[in-house]
Amino acid sequence: MSEPALQVVPEVKPQGVPEHHFSLSGSLQWFLSVIVIATFVMTFIVQAFVIPSESMENTLLIGDYLLVDKIDYANGGFWSPLLPYTKIKRGDIVVFHYPVHPQQHFVKRVIGVPGDRIRLRNKQVFVNGQPIVEPYTIYQSSQINIYRDDFPTTKYIDGNVDSRWWIQMRKLIDDGDLIVPEGNYFVMGDNRDESLDSRYWGFVPRENIVGRPLLIYFSVRRPDDEAVETPQNAKLSRLVNGFKRVFEDARWHRMMKLVR
Repeated sequence: MSEPALQVVPEVKPQGVPEHHFSLSGSLQWFLSVIVIATFVMTFIVQAFVIPSESMENTLLIGDYLLVDKIDYANGGFWSPLLPYTKIKRGDIVVFHYPVHPQQHFVKRVIGVPGDRIRLRNKQVFVNGQPIVEPYTIYQSSQINIYRDDFPTTKYIDGNVDSRWWIQMRKLIDDGDLIVPEGNYFVMGDNRDESLDSRYWGFVPRENIVGRPLLIYFSVRRPDDEAVETPQNAKLSRLVNGFKRVFEDARWHRMMKLVR
């Protein structure tokens, strides 16, 4: 089972304009101001991502385009006196740098915060000895995978488990519970049987967390494989199909939907 990283939606940057095309008029100043503000917002406040896997279904679907709030969970820095930052809580959905390959982004739900004791028994999650209610979860397999569904265990291992995590995990188990260390978070996907999450590669350090998904601004169903095209009509056909998919495959009911 492999899980692709979140895809960053590329930023559209304005092309340079020859100096002789414009005078420095009020309209040009306004245009440049908009560009500066937009660049500031996309750099420091929000970032766009697209969901590439089913690990957070049905909360987030493949083809959902997200705006991620980078301010809410920001930790200190220049903005501390001006903006109230939110403490990360159990149940929050977070976007973070994947600890195994930090250049990739993942999105999961926080299940355990520092100091929590985590265990799963027959797919049921217990935090600090208490079963938690998770109306957002789905299960696609009726079969029991002992490592995945009775976590943590040292008697069985899954082929998707990171070897470094397997060694570290064994040192953090106490009386059948996994202890979440200070400065770290235990995360899982809502689609529990199809999510490579903290069970397989470990905790998310606080500094890896980028922000929280704010809303779905666009959503499209996974496109079917394109038919083989001849060189003469390939570009035109691809363009026509692209516009067609916007209207036929778009999930209009999910657009501008807040992520919870």
